[in-house]
Amino acid sequence: QVRLVESGGGLVQPGGSLRLSCAVSGFTFSNSWMTWVRQAPGKGREWVSTIDPGGGDMYYADFVKGRFTISRDNAKNTLYLQLNSLKSEDTAVYYCVKWTSPMFDFWGQGAQVTVSS
Repeated sequence: QVRLVESGGGLVQPGGSLRLSCAVSGFTFSNSWMTWVRQAPGKGREWVSTIDPGGGDMYYADFVKGRFTISRDNAKNTLYLQLNSLKSEDTAVYYCVKWTSPMFDFWGQGAQVTVSS
């Protein structure tokens, strides 16, 4: 059974930081491209970042470049997203997603990130 479980969300002030984690099981994590997708209140889902199976290639949406960092620990079957310099517009549910081109085939339940003073 495939499982993706996000953690680490919460309430943070503008300019603050959070680290999201996603623990996965049920598939070969070390062979899988992984992605973070977010959905802000009242908006559609938007792609945030993708990382290759080995962790050497990372891709980011323009609106998070220089602020967010995707990483992974294949020994722990865990995906991470470090969020720095957070803005109110980063408020969203963040989803950990397994990507098998061209599809996002498995999704976590999401982690709420709220940026507010």
